[in-house]
Amino acid sequence: MTANTLAVDRVSKRYGDVVALDDLSFEVHPGEIFGFVGSNGAGKTTTMRIALGVLSADSGEVRLGDRPIDLDVRRTIGYMPEERGLYPKMKVGTQLSYLAELHGLSRTEARTAVEHWTERLGISERLGDTVDSLSLGNQQRVQLAAALVHDPAVLVLDEPFSGLDPVAVDVMSAVLIEKAATGVPVIFSSHQLDLVQRLCHRVGIIARGRMRAVGTVDELRGTGRQQLLVHAPGAPTGWADGLAGVRTLGHSDGRTRLELDAETDDQQVLAAALKTGPVHEFSLHRPSLTELFREVVAA
Repeated sequence: MTANTLAVDRVSKRYGDVVALDDLSFEVHPGEIFGFVGSNGAGKTTTMRIALGVLSADSGEVRLGDRPIDLDVRRTIGYMPEERGLYPKMKVGTQLSYLAELHGLSRTEARTAVEHWTERLGISERLGDTVDSLSLGNQQRVQLAAALVHDPAVLVLDEPFSGLDPVAVDVMSAVLIEKAATGVPVIFSSHQLDLVQRLCHRVGIIARGRMRAVGTVDELRGTGRQQLLVHAPGAPTGWADGLAGVRTLGHSDGRTRLELDAETDDQQVLAAALKTGPVHEFSLHRPSLTELFREVVAA
């Protein structure tokens, strides 16, 4: 295994009768942005806390390369929790320098790193302000700076985009892409699936503590049933109802959306559509990550 691959290996966790994680496994490779998505209570935060070493697993383990997550490994991880963990009455610059020194940087190294990341994240003018005086968006930028200031080998971010305005989302997205480009494995959870679809190399969908699907966005979007969009202006409602292995999902203004079984030949559908008159569009519809997520979670 590559030295900086983050591996979650058959991890289980229970709270009494509640199964939080059930034999969960996946990997995040160097240079990869991995989107970790699921409904509230699916197990995302529990997984991240176990990956960080804050919680212990009942069984299984998390490794960075071949090393289990111990104190030395934890020092190399940049973590951004969903519940922001900053000191509200402490000044931004002082706080970031303090956190950097806790991770082993010298005072000079910490000051240089703080200057770099606050400039990069657009908050350099707020170094002398206390955290509680900042907007939610700027507090999140400070929290991300805290995760980055010690030059981590891994980034683990829990809902980093929550509540951010579009400009802040763009800044944070660019930073994650830049860090991944240096070989850092990046994992983040988010309910903003359009953003996950745009940013991530691979995605894992968790439901009720189990990993239901893992793959690239294109791979995942190709696992659902094939859908066709047919625009045949002269076709009556129900024109495809008699075709074997075909279900009509919707029909409006001459446009029909169909779902096909895996073995169904789409050419028979085209032939049937042409019998109704001219066909202006006959195209494969690929489900979005949001549509796929709903299908996987409901299964």
